[in-house]
Amino acid sequence: MIGGGGRVAEGPPVRLTLRTLKNNTFEPNLEFKYTRYLRQALQSAGSATLVEDDLSADFVLDGAIVSVTLPSVAFSQAQTQESRVTVTVAVTVKHRKTGKVRWTQSKTNSAEFFVGASSSSAASGLQFNRVLQDRALEQAGQGAAEDLADGFLSARDQGQFGVDQSRPSPAVGSEADTSFAPTQNSNSSESPNTFVP
Repeated sequence: MIGGGGRVAEGPPVRLTLRTLKNNTFEPNLEFKYTRYLRQALQSAGSATLVEDDLSADFVLDGAIVSVTLPSVAFSQAQTQESRVTVTVAVTVKHRKTGKVRWTQSKTNSAEFFVGASSSSAASGLQFNRVLQDRALEQAGQGAAEDLADGFLSARDQGQFGVDQSRPSPAVGSEADTSFAPTQNSNSSESPNTFVP
């Protein structure tokens, strides 16, 4: 199956339970939408079999919507004309039985929208702008979910989610301590190790 980045997932998918993301922002109900986007992205990537029962899963994914910002992109003396929604979502995957963190990653994504559209009244103009902002929030959340699913697929392909527990624990301070560190890539929006559930 082809992942979000166009790669093919190889081998059996990871059995994963996805918990509802925590919402650390003032935007209401984002946790439900963003959890749904992440579920869809993981299923589309083909890298995980999502199960509802924790006991049926090998791994547990927890996460949070860390921040939502709305900076102005273009403005006049009278009003903002264009705004950008920027969201940051962070996730951690732990082995269900041992609680060992296998992978953690944070992704930031943005979407722009125009404000101050023509309207018959100030109230309807504000309502229309809120609709545009909500659409941008959805678009940014879908982008972050796809980026996280791609990162998860890369980590899976690198063997981060092997269920074999027979290998010895690395010595403290050894180079092997980083074996469960986040997957690095060239995406400048990535800031791993920013979320501790």
